[in-house]
Amino acid sequence: RLAADSAVAAAIDAERDRGQASDISIILYTSGTTGRSKGVLLTAGGSIAAARDTVTFDKLTDRDEVLAYLPLAWVGDHYLNYAQSLVAGFCIACPESRETAEADTQEIGPSFYFAPPRVFETLLTRITIRMEDAGALKRAMFNYFIGVAKRWGEQILDGRQVPLGARLGYAIGNLLVYAPLKNVLGFSRIRVAYTAGEAIGPDLFSFYRSLGLNLKQLYGQTEAFLYVTAQPDGQIRAGTVGPATPNVDIRITDDGEVLYRSPGQFVGYYKDAEKTAETVTSDGYVKTGDAGFFDPDGHLNIIDRAKDVGKLRSGALFAPKYIENKLKFFPNIKEAVAFGQDRDFVTVMLNIDLTAVGNWAERKNIAYGSYQELAQRPEVYAMFIEHVAEVNRALAAEPRMAAAQIHRFLILHKELDADDGEMTRTQKVRRGFIAERYKPLVDALYSGAEAADISTEVTFEDGRKGVISARVRIADAKAMPATKLEAAA
Repeated sequence: RLAADSAVAAAIDAERDRGQASDISIILYTSGTTGRSKGVLLTAGGSIAAARDTVTFDKLTDRDEVLAYLPLAWVGDHYLNYAQSLVAGFCIACPESRETAEADTQEIGPSFYFAPPRVFETLLTRITIRMEDAGALKRAMFNYFIGVAKRWGEQILDGRQVPLGARLGYAIGNLLVYAPLKNVLGFSRIRVAYTAGEAIGPDLFSFYRSLGLNLKQLYGQTEAFLYVTAQPDGQIRAGTVGPATPNVDIRITDDGEVLYRSPGQFVGYYKDAEKTAETVTSDGYVKTGDAGFFDPDGHLNIIDRAKDVGKLRSGALFAPKYIENKLKFFPNIKEAVAFGQDRDFVTVMLNIDLTAVGNWAERKNIAYGSYQELAQRPEVYAMFIEHVAEVNRALAAEPRMAAAQIHRFLILHKELDADDGEMTRTQKVRRGFIAERYKPLVDALYSGAEAADISTEVTFEDGRKGVISARVRIADAKAMPATKLEAAA
């Protein structure tokens, strides 16, 4: 038996020694946002080279600690919790379960943290609800010091000069509000935090940074083994995703598409040479499918998916994701889907956040028996009319987007769900699928109807299928007249 064990060990050692940096180390699948998921072939050497660059970039060491709660099938988990940990040697803490991840974050207090925008949106919603339920004194103190943070917090975090009085006010706010709040969230020890996977609303991004959280943005793809750009400390801007990360080369095509070459770049799609050829240019650049541009300081701005950036019938720019992200800043709005390509105006479908709107309804003594009933309450529509109006005011102030104000909207009778095919597993809306599935509602948005009937098949948690039927209200939005927009521009 000893001889057999030795032979097995020798065979394993021999197989290991035959390994090359160019060997395929893992196949990771794309999210399927823009079509069928594809297997991305990544090499061991490329993965480590990419991780080495970003470990140096963020000065990660063996003294850092992370929480390995990200989905195992996602490139972010393999990059952050495998490749970077192999290079930096930091500690990986595993949550007890998916359900305890938030509590485990509070207990562990990671120093290096990553979360998609949806996590930060959910946390802000909970913070808002808790403050609304707090006593008058605590609520007033919170609102006052959050105002101080919004005015000075990011400047202090970036090391810029601010008046002594502002530093003193911020220090008091940190003692009474910011530090306790970060402690509750498990953010007290965070030295570097990133968000990616989807664009984050500027106001949401600034809120966390104003508390002293070194939250940054990166832009990446599975095909790049994550990082393409990242924001250096002290050069953080809500509207950009930073310059190219070390050893990454980016170029913008004449039609605005972002292309790159990177150390961790994939070698092809699994058993799909045709798609590989479509994605990689003859000189080795990867087509991202995203539209963007560089600002004067070399920071990349991502507008939307290149194929999704379109035009209204008038020829005005229509960037649906840009509009959706502005809507989703409101804690009451969980999801948004914008329409307008080759149309006369922009319309949106919205999802309420049941926790936030339910809490609001309770405080207003508004009775409801289900998600569907609450979503269609006239009081909820009145609140959302104001939210949409605020987004329209912001769009009106931007010459490139002023003509893409929202003219009509509705609140869906159900939450968009990955199990129903309406979202990817990384929580990105599948706009084309939704447009087809809810075609009667889309048609009603553009026909001038005040309501429309819809029946939708849904998948319950236990796997059973069912049908939800509803009469969905449609509301007109408050938009600036075109003449005023032209004057403002």
